[in-house]
Amino acid sequence: MIDHQSQMGFAVQSIDRTLLTNNSVALAKTAKAFNVPTILTTVAEKSFSGPLFAGVKAVFPDAKVIDRTTMNSWEDKNFREAVMKTGKKKLVMAALWTEVCLTMPALAALEEGYEVYIVTDASGGVTKEAHDMAVTRMVQAGAVPITWMQLLLEYQRDWARQSTYDATVKIALEHGGAYGVGLEYAKAMLGADAGEGKGAKK
Repeated sequence: MIDHQSQMGFAVQSIDRTLLTNNSVALAKTAKAFNVPTILTTVAEKSFSGPLFAGVKAVFPDAKVIDRTTMNSWEDKNFREAVMKTGKKKLVMAALWTEVCLTMPALAALEEGYEVYIVTDASGGVTKEAHDMAVTRMVQAGAVPITWMQLLLEYQRDWARQSTYDATVKIALEHGGAYGVGLEYAKAMLGADAGEGKGAKK
């Protein structure tokens, strides 16, 4: 998660900023629920861009945040080392802004053979066109666009997977908008045992 900071958020126009904050926190919670190695970065935190979104920081209160000066985090030694330390070849990335701090490292990672997934609704650009053109450019280079909810449900895969079921439902309830409302309704109308992982009664 790259540069989800207050000053960067001020200029975002491609998505409602309240929704952006919601989606970013949901993405962070998804990563934590499924034990995904997560790298948090800021750019010029103390001198210009401000702290990480409080909701994101709260999910990973003890995480070391990598602060940099480079617009392209891939050019930062500490960031590159953190990525390599995970041992993963699939990267899921989100950033502010889409056209700079997401596009640059995504393209660089693709060039080095990584499989890159870009979380488009937890990223934002200074205009809708800037965001859309950046996403198009990354997709043309081989990145796979995805949304935070899609990522959450792909990780869960099966509602019978009980080890992460409660966490998945909790994230959906807290951040899933209309889907969360539907889950609340189902629980209220069908009882606490209502759930997708339960087989139909015979």
